[in-house]
Amino acid sequence: MDQAPGSPKGPEDTGPTDARSLPTCYRHPERETGVRCTRCDRPICPDCMIDASVGFQCPECVRSGSGTGHPPGASRPRTLAGGTVTADRRLLTKILLGINVAVFIAVHAWSGLRYDLMLIGAWPPAPFSPTEGVAGGEWYRMVTAMFTHEAPWHLAFNMLSLWWLGSPLEAALGRTRYLALYLISGLAGSALTYLVAAPTTASLGASGAIFGLFGATAVLMRRLDQDMRPVLALLAINLIITFGWSNIAWQAHIGGLVAGVVIGYAMVHAPRERRSPVQFGSCALMLLVVVAVTLLRTMQLT
Repeated sequence: MDQAPGSPKGPEDTGPTDARSLPTCYRHPERETGVRCTRCDRPICPDCMIDASVGFQCPECVRSGSGTGHPPGASRPRTLAGGTVTADRRLLTKILLGINVAVFIAVHAWSGLRYDLMLIGAWPPAPFSPTEGVAGGEWYRMVTAMFTHEAPWHLAFNMLSLWWLGSPLEAALGRTRYLALYLISGLAGSALTYLVAAPTTASLGASGAIFGLFGATAVLMRRLDQDMRPVLALLAINLIITFGWSNIAWQAHIGGLVAGVVIGYAMVHAPRERRSPVQFGSCALMLLVVVAVTLLRTMQLT
């Protein structure tokens, strides 16, 4: 029979104890930790650590200090990656999810809109001078294709992945860094698709950005020394589906995954004293790669 916390030990509990054992996280009693909140001194595990100006704080202390009770002039609590801690740590994920759903409704309400938003390299096909597509100057397609879905199951699968992966990443990175990760991963997927796929092949979906979240999640879990087997197993299943099924733009998946790993590593491993230059420098570098790939492919098609 389980014993209530704080109750005296019975005869079955008289074994030796290890005085050197670490305390357990106050929110996750099964996890030992040597870190304590700098404000309330309660033990906290890596999932509960929020980077502050000095040490780490627990979620409750961060929430209590984020309103008018926060001391004037004091440094605001920071996330693991240095982002600002906010009251709703899933707000941006909700907005991204809402945009995808709204675009899905719009493309099924207005005939022809889907064709205007999806990623097409060039049309008409070479050797004619393209009048439509990215090579024809419609670079916006590399962004709009990230928010466009055709089948309900495609939208549902991507949005479930966005909610499952995006929510903890937004909390760990902060909104600005999380948005940079999402958009640049999606653009990297579009750029690789534009470079490798046939120019007249149309592609669409948020999969490039979602695979970027997969890559960043794996890096973050490694950084927090958590069990990576669930996310690696899910990533492996998705890669098997990517290369095992037809009509899937594997280029977008691989491009997004690589960008997510690179940016995610910079986000969570950047040294604190030069955190922002390293983090946003890596984002700028990936954007330069996207632009270079896009220009190269455009030169090939025109």
